[in-house]
Amino acid sequence: MIQIFNLNKKSDKLELFDFGFERQRASLEYESAVKPILEAIRRDGDEALVSYARELDGLGNQALRVRQDELERAAWAMKPEVKKAVQAAVVNIRQFAEAQLPKERFEEFSAGRKLGWIVRPLDAVGCYVPSGRYPLPSTLLMTAVLAQTAGVHRICVTSPRPSVEILGCAHMLGIQELYRVGGAQAIAAMAFGTASIKRVDRIVGPGNAYVAAAKKLLAGDVGIDFVAGPTEILILAKDGDAKLIAADMLAQAEHDVTASAMLFTTSEQLAQAVAEEIEHQLETLPTADVARQSINKSSAIAIFPNMDLAVAAANMQAPEHLSLHHPELLKKINNAGTVFLGPHTPESAGDYACGPSHVLPTGGAARLRGGLSAADFVKVIAVHELSAEALAVLAPTITTLARAEGLEAHARAVEVRPAI
Repeated sequence: MIQIFNLNKKSDKLELFDFGFERQRASLEYESAVKPILEAIRRDGDEALVSYARELDGLGNQALRVRQDELERAAWAMKPEVKKAVQAAVVNIRQFAEAQLPKERFEEFSAGRKLGWIVRPLDAVGCYVPSGRYPLPSTLLMTAVLAQTAGVHRICVTSPRPSVEILGCAHMLGIQELYRVGGAQAIAAMAFGTASIKRVDRIVGPGNAYVAAAKKLLAGDVGIDFVAGPTEILILAKDGDAKLIAADMLAQAEHDVTASAMLFTTSEQLAQAVAEEIEHQLETLPTADVARQSINKSSAIAIFPNMDLAVAAANMQAPEHLSLHHPELLKKINNAGTVFLGPHTPESAGDYACGPSHVLPTGGAARLRGGLSAADFVKVIAVHELSAEALAVLAPTITTLARAEGLEAHARAVEVRPAI
């Protein structure tokens, strides 16, 4: 049964935030495990890539790259209702992505000093799509559609055991490159480039601990979105429907045995009711073997003396998914990967159909940024233009600072111009 911490009791105050330490130790172990894979692919390219794909991804005698006719057949094989759902989700994802893109600007800030920026897409991105215990075609939508909306020229998708739905979605999106490879070997191939998979500029998408470790180690060789750890949800509710809250917690818990589902509340009655409802719903949940381990080992309910303390603790946690059953709390939230407001906005709506990407920072990384955005697929490049008169106005500032730093050529580059 899920643990309940009553933070009115001194003995319960420290234990609630201990989950991160075990994950950090595990992270170091995974990094050690993937280093030889990364080095082998850096050194041997395709030879190592195909070897690892056969050993770890079940590639067998299949071609590494999925042919276009295979993608087309998969799209035809998809159930009509699934195709319809994909089309509806894509509309919403693309609509939100278009709104996220920065707009170009170039204007005069002072006489003769024109400034602004241009927005240009990345040349190539890699989308990692998990296909282990649960193949996730939704992740293909939540990454590739953003890249397409941003105008990225080349989109490379890797997925170790792509399902019919993943293959079909790729065809529906017009994806040209999809490879049957996963894990650290896929990340290394996209980062370094091999004969089969050309290198990309940025790699996005969630994955298992090996994928996360590889992205962390290769962040200097390739751009990444963030290092994703076990998925998590935190629900803030001073009151509410225990059935809804339990369902939302289990929706996260069923992802993986290390997933975390938390409830912060001020109500002992609600805490107990949710704990009991979780047990009741687990009895009929097909994924209970996974969800129960997550609930028992990595999840908790905490009872706070007041909601201000609960909100402060939530901001400390900086959860991947934050559910606020009382929307007025939003103004107090500083750290979260994404936020779901009100009792009618389940986290699963964000996973599939609302519009924002479900690729989100975990493990406290939401202190630094929000979820994957269309803006992650473009470069915002500053542009300067000065008139002779504007340069003359700036010249004393530029030359004084340049000489203060001992950079004489910087100063002379200004003074050599005839207007100065």
